[in-house]
Amino acid sequence: MALKLLEGKHVAKKAKTTSKVKPFWEGTPLVGETELFSHLAEEKGSALFLGRYSLSEVVAVLGKKNFLREARKRRLWPLAFNLDSSAYPLQRFQIYLREATPRNLIVDLKIREGLFRPAGGVLLGRPFPEQKCLRLEWLTLQNPVQEFGLHKTPLPGQLHPGLNIGKKVMDLFVYLARVTAKDALLAFPAYFHNSLLFSRYFAFVNPEKQAEVFALRRTFRDVPWKQLAWIIHLNCLLREDGTPYEWKAEEQIFPLNRFLKDLFDSRDYRDAVRKALPEFRFTIDWETFYRKSAEIGPTTD
Repeated sequence: MALKLLEGKHVAKKAKTTSKVKPFWEGTPLVGETELFSHLAEEKGSALFLGRYSLSEVVAVLGKKNFLREARKRRLWPLAFNLDSSAYPLQRFQIYLREATPRNLIVDLKIREGLFRPAGGVLLGRPFPEQKCLRLEWLTLQNPVQEFGLHKTPLPGQLHPGLNIGKKVMDLFVYLARVTAKDALLAFPAYFHNSLLFSRYFAFVNPEKQAEVFALRRTFRDVPWKQLAWIIHLNCLLREDGTPYEWKAEEQIFPLNRFLKDLFDSRDYRDAVRKALPEFRFTIDWETFYRKSAEIGPTTD
């Protein structure tokens, strides 16, 4: 189905723009993906998304990639958009139901462009030149009109159930990275369960961190992943020496160029992960977990 460029207004004030957009679905089709941003100058400015693109163009891509259709299917309509560039080059892009208030938040994205290179400029004994990356510093996707209950429980940090559109959102980020000529996407998972969700597409830059997450899932393969997320969040996972395990975020990477794809698909990387696996041994303090989870309410569906 052809989509029309969405029309609306956006106002810049102190490096912050807010817009409500009312879409319509018939008429002149969108231009092709390769041309969508071609008419815009590479103007660097904090009022533009990634210093380049107007809010109208960003919303057009959301239409092109079917995010808007998915929102309508979930009766999340109309939408309001907010772009906060007060910490540029870090930007915060938010999507709300009807109006920009916290209780109506659907998407909360913190994103920036940058260069990435491991410490020392070497990984697995190989020179690692600087890579142009799109960094996903924070991402929330939620349905503000739904609530949790006995049959649908939250993950740590969740206020509302998710949207279940992870693949579509990933396609959006990959597309955005390609049109801005990036070498990779970088994610920085704040929670253990975020790293599991990202691991469908990303690998940890550090092979030891990749081994750590593999070891957790392998050791507790019979524990529901949502329950394991709460066990970790409530400090009820113990290392071999009896000390509590604490989740520490590290970069996960989605390679887009040949150098990175070859590196993270190499035997050297797989061997480094395999070699590190025996270092990670864990047990669960079930007694403490049951006590803490009883205090906060159900932690599994």
